[in-house]
Amino acid sequence: MPIKSYLAHPHDGRYKELLSELSKFTTCDVIPSENEELAIVVTDTKDDFEDKNLQVEINSIKSLKMLSMVSGFETE
Repeated sequence: MPIKSYLAHPHDGRYKELLSELSKFTTCDVIPSENEELAIVVTDTKDDFEDKNLQVEINSIKSLKMLSMVSGFETE
């Protein structure tokens, strides 16, 4: 199971929209920052195929300016 963590940066003024869009995914947890400048996203998918599809879906969010992976590993 791939487990990855990211920092998600919104476009200016679109922080709440970004949180709303990210919270729709069942395979990730979203932790908002207090200063509303970024969100921490932790993904937990069942395999590489699901992980890659999730990455494509997250990167297609219009309010997302940048997604930076912080850590990633795979468990058996």
